[in-house]
Amino acid sequence: MPFRRGVLSGLLGLAVLAGACTGGSTTPPRASGPLLPTSADALPAFDLARFQKLMTELKGTPVVVNIWASWCGPCTSEAPHLASIARETAGKVQFVGVDIQDKRPAARGFIAKYGWTYPSVFDPDQTILNGLGFLGPPVTLLFDRTGKRVFVWSGAVTDDILRTELRSLGLI
Repeated sequence: MPFRRGVLSGLLGLAVLAGACTGGSTTPPRASGPLLPTSADALPAFDLARFQKLMTELKGTPVVVNIWASWCGPCTSEAPHLASIARETAGKVQFVGVDIQDKRPAARGFIAKYGWTYPSVFDPDQTILNGLGFLGPPVTLLFDRTGKRVFVWSGAVTDDILRTELRSLGLI
């Protein structure tokens, strides 16, 4: 019964996130907003509700969400690809990292090591990961301009895979 409740909670979280992100706006991506961190290493603490508000704030903008941790081996292999594609699509796509079960100094070191220029939020208790219904990092999600989730990848996403998905939306 607890497993079923967890699955239902995860599905509810996804439904709320999808509903919060809908909209037909074609406005270009915003560089910032009240909830979007202004620096890559700010790492403000977020829970699922605050994350969903951030996604609502980004409505009308294609968004790549990457759930990661500095201690995660597969996260290390995908980090350079994420950095490169985020720089290439700056102004077209908003990347947002979700750092889970980590320590801020280690997370900041990871961000600096891989040259990430996009913001990450800090989720030490993995409430965002659990609320979205995933088991562990890395997970990469892509939301189109309408807020529809159009891509999910569990495990290290490769440069080719992410570029193919972004290309299918006309973003690169």
